[in-house]
Amino acid sequence: MASDSHPHRRLALTLAVCASIIVLGALSYLYFTYLSKPVKADLVAVINIEGPILSSQDAKRYLEAISHAMSNDSIKAVVVKIDFLGGAAHLVEQVYLDLMELRDVKPVIALTDMALSGGYYIAVASDYIYAEPASFIGGVGVIGIVPPVLIPSERCLESGAYKATGFSELRFPFSLMRALDNFLQAIKRNRAERLKINLTELKRGEIYLGCEAVELGLVDEIGSLQRAVMKAAEEAHLTRYAVISLNTAPQASPEAQGDREAVDWRSLSAGLLNQYQPPPSLWYIYLPPRAAFDEHPILYSTAVELGSLKGGGGPIIVVDVSHENRISLWELDLLIAELVKRNATVIFASSWEELKGKLNEASGLIIASPTKAYTAEECRAVEDFVSRGGALLLFFDPAYEYVNVQELTRPINTIASRFGLYYAKGYLYNDKEYYGFYRNIYITSFANTTITSNLTSLVFFTATYIHSVNKGAAWTSNDTYSSLANKMGSYAVIAVVEDGEGIVVALGDQTFLKEPYCYVEDNYKLLLNIASLMLKAKNP
Repeated sequence: MASDSHPHRRLALTLAVCASIIVLGALSYLYFTYLSKPVKADLVAVINIEGPILSSQDAKRYLEAISHAMSNDSIKAVVVKIDFLGGAAHLVEQVYLDLMELRDVKPVIALTDMALSGGYYIAVASDYIYAEPASFIGGVGVIGIVPPVLIPSERCLESGAYKATGFSELRFPFSLMRALDNFLQAIKRNRAERLKINLTELKRGEIYLGCEAVELGLVDEIGSLQRAVMKAAEEAHLTRYAVISLNTAPQASPEAQGDREAVDWRSLSAGLLNQYQPPPSLWYIYLPPRAAFDEHPILYSTAVELGSLKGGGGPIIVVDVSHENRISLWELDLLIAELVKRNATVIFASSWEELKGKLNEASGLIIASPTKAYTAEECRAVEDFVSRGGALLLFFDPAYEYVNVQELTRPINTIASRFGLYYAKGYLYNDKEYYGFYRNIYITSFANTTITSNLTSLVFFTATYIHSVNKGAAWTSNDTYSSLANKMGSYAVIAVVEDGEGIVVALGDQTFLKEPYCYVEDNYKLLLNIASLMLKAKNP
């Protein structure tokens, strides 16, 4: 009997164990399926914003990361790590506005490795900004690339005067300054009482080190990524949390990968920006020095090929283009029109020999923005021309399009200095009173001279000033700055020298001569005064 009971006990034990396993499994299934709620970890997300935003694809990566941070309930706070110097204005504004929406529902903390121009625009959308001691902060401002001049076609038609170009060339700077105002107001609105620098100084576009930016209220504190994460957690009242990254390094579509890899801040240029967005365009971006000045069209060969424009046998006016002068019909078109319709003949001398020969019969000589210096012999010939009663008109424009960067003012000063005049390097600007933007300066103070007769107000467009002793004829207001001197004062932009029977007039701008700039304030009156002076000069 005992031996028969063992198999039955073993069978019963086995069945009991199996039943227990089945019951436990069922209970576990029910618990984890219906009863247990998984514990979700609280998260602090890091969004890396780096590289220029040149296209909507660039912006999309950041916008998607922000959208994910907003919709994910596990993400309680966000750190925006910025190593970024801007991009297309409308795309930077998209990122800024989305971050503002995110900030309304979750703490947003910024860490700025490099936050220049649009990078800083994005940074101010955060609740609190950290920087490293040597971070680059600021560069507040806008770069605008002006619309092209429309040469109309009879096969491709447009419905209005600005349909093809978008903006008036003259009015475009006003739009640029409106964009700047949007930027400044975003800073003022978000930094408020923390800001210790006035907006007038800020809009000059200066770059500050992180330690300086703290003192100016542009950022709040010096700190690391770890400190920024801790601050974000504190603002969200988190004690236990994990840190995640919501995006990686910039990626491009396969067909654009080659181009995208080349786009870092060292390779940025106006030409590259034009490839992404043809002019007119606005950018909250920092460009490396001189990068803004590549690929500008130079339109000077037209004047060299022109030869002469004959009037009705009246005075002869010679325009020197033998010294690689940066002057063309774009600038001289209306002055030539006023001269020719008064029977003058305008001759473009493409060699010194031709110019020297014509000086014997000319009443006026125009020398504008030369990029090749005058020899001593050539200077003496011009001096003799003036002393015999000739009128010499000197123009110099400090804009990149008109200068040889290696020479700057030296070529024009080789001739101007012979008459006690000396063109200054740099350009003039005014932060308070300007036409369109800060480099378009007003001139409202005039001496009693023939060239300034009946003038009450002029506007010069990127101008320099002229050193002389008591030869100034027109001056800027006292709150105008020289870019190199960084000194406020009243600067002479027109100078007049009477030498023997002749006269020399020097002007620190030549853009005012051409349309539409010549129609601003009394600019056209000045152009007429110049024409009258050239026609009344004695024939040597």
